[in-house]
Amino acid sequence: MPLNPPTKPGQIIGLLGGSFDPPHAGHVHITTAALKRFGLDHVWWMVSPGNPLKQRGPAPLAERLQAARAMMQHPRVRVTDIEAHLHTRYTAQTLKALMRYNPGVRFVWLMGADNLAQFHRWQDWQWIMDNVPVGVVARPGDRIAARLSKAASVYRDARIPGRASHVLGRMHSPAWCFINLPMSPQSSSAIRARGEWGKVAGGAGTT
Repeated sequence: MPLNPPTKPGQIIGLLGGSFDPPHAGHVHITTAALKRFGLDHVWWMVSPGNPLKQRGPAPLAERLQAARAMMQHPRVRVTDIEAHLHTRYTAQTLKALMRYNPGVRFVWLMGADNLAQFHRWQDWQWIMDNVPVGVVARPGDRIAARLSKAASVYRDARIPGRASHVLGRMHSPAWCFINLPMSPQSSSAIRARGEWGKVAGGAGTT
């Protein structure tokens, strides 16, 4: 069984996956907003060993985990390296394993609107939409591309309005919800480009 946090049947747990290379205030903002808006009991950050869609590998996993745990300190949020223990490479594989190991738990996949715009490139993306509710949080400049994306078009009838976002985790899939928030403009790629990753890793929580 993977080393995931303890669960109880009936819990609604949001999953925010990514390389977190590095983690930043935008990740924290998405997480706290998702807890409230999507009616989640907990959120797990799943710091991945690597991103299959990126050619260059991220910083070492231990370094990213340390920075993420320093950055995200909330009693209902856990920072995990579940995928490293599951030996899964793709999100659909991870979700299938988590559902198998945590019967009765309702998972909600969380992502920024930028990910929805290219979601159709993910392996087994339609399986994800068909089996796990998806909560999408808008980021600056990504709203239009996300709403015009292939995933949004194919699953237009499964979208629930933002005013009903709090019931997302209790709905049968396919179900997804798009919420608009005043978002932090920070991004991991911008932090790396400015050469600030070492500062974040060494003093996470101050950036």
